[in-house]
Amino acid sequence: MRVKIEFCLLLLCLFVLNEIVSGGKVSPPRTRRTKSSDGNGRPVRTLTANESSSGTFNVISYGAKGDGKHDDSQAFAEAWKAACGASGTVTLEIPKATYLVGPVKFSGPCTNVKSITVDMKGYLKATTDLKMYGKTDDWIEFGWVDGLTLTGDGTFDGQGAESWSFNKCPVTKNCQVLPTNVKFVAMTNTVVRGITSLNSKFFHMGLIDCKNFVGSEIRISAPENSPNTDGIHIERCTGVEIYHSSIGTGDDCISIGHGNSQVTISGVTCGPGHGISIGSLGRYQNEGDVTGVTVRDCTISGTTNGVRIKTWENSPSSTVASNMTFQDIVVNNVANPIIIDQTYCPYVSCSSTAPSRVKLQDLHFKNIRGTSSSPVAVMLECSKGVPCQNVNLHDVHIELMTGGTAKSSCQNIKATYSGTQIPAPCPV
Repeated sequence: MRVKIEFCLLLLCLFVLNEIVSGGKVSPPRTRRTKSSDGNGRPVRTLTANESSSGTFNVISYGAKGDGKHDDSQAFAEAWKAACGASGTVTLEIPKATYLVGPVKFSGPCTNVKSITVDMKGYLKATTDLKMYGKTDDWIEFGWVDGLTLTGDGTFDGQGAESWSFNKCPVTKNCQVLPTNVKFVAMTNTVVRGITSLNSKFFHMGLIDCKNFVGSEIRISAPENSPNTDGIHIERCTGVEIYHSSIGTGDDCISIGHGNSQVTISGVTCGPGHGISIGSLGRYQNEGDVTGVTVRDCTISGTTNGVRIKTWENSPSSTVASNMTFQDIVVNNVANPIIIDQTYCPYVSCSSTAPSRVKLQDLHFKNIRGTSSSPVAVMLECSKGVPCQNVNLHDVHIELMTGGTAKSSCQNIKATYSGTQIPAPCPV
């Protein structure tokens, strides 16, 4: 009997304790309430606790209209702010719809985020009003984020045709550049897969100060006469791989600028455009060296150049570009299939004809085959100040498109040759 009384007293104590803690009732899970407006009449909804824990943030939930008429920039910025401020594995959703978007910066660091995926299924249209962009603004910029994946088969349409006439860079050295479609700045461990870039105002994609960047199944398109619409420009990066992508544009399909190391380009189809280029190098003071570049298994068609290395004459400082391999390349109707140009100057006249101070060494051209649309299929024009060193051509077979025999042209270089050599090598 005594045991039963003690047990009942214990149950009574537990019940009283629960009442004290809960206030006599069970509280429902808290949710953060919806804001009715962002101050400009645009509805803004804050995620519930359950949505936050799921790690998914949808731009529609933050007020994006997706009608291609209203400016959805603020909604995109707010959705990114919430995603970047979350924790764990996060997804920013841009569902199928057409969005009109001005310049937007998706900036980190996202301190508590382990990885963030931008699931971009939408069709983004850039504003054509250049006054919306500051002097240093690009259109879409991802910066200072670790572990970003951009995917979803969406499209970035720069609507560049209305701006190309304002681009004076093809004729003026010190020009104001137009916005890049998508720029990645100081990113680490980035994956870009299955996105499309159309008609950029300037470069389509820019990689600046990035580490460990992998891009695949990227589709880039602009008219052949669109100025400075480089497909992918890479600068001051290390550990970059671009593969299984299609690029046709009005400038270099891929341009590898200064300060890069360990860059691999493979399985890329290029054309129209200016080919796949190292450079231009040597334009600015204190540029970084370039080393460890591989371009392989690519097809280049109907372009003004094939695989090219270009350096400015009268370089302000000395740099080195070394350990580069161009291998298993098919060229179809290309004007300059293999070209080293160390007197690069895209303008009518340049201020000086002093030789380039960029030293090129350890260059390998292997198994390059196809057709040339110009009589000179292999042009190796090196600097008289720092002649090229250790340049090897192995199994080159390039026929003249119109029949006849293609030629080689060489300056300030003593290349070595092995295997098939069509056209014939330059005399030693």
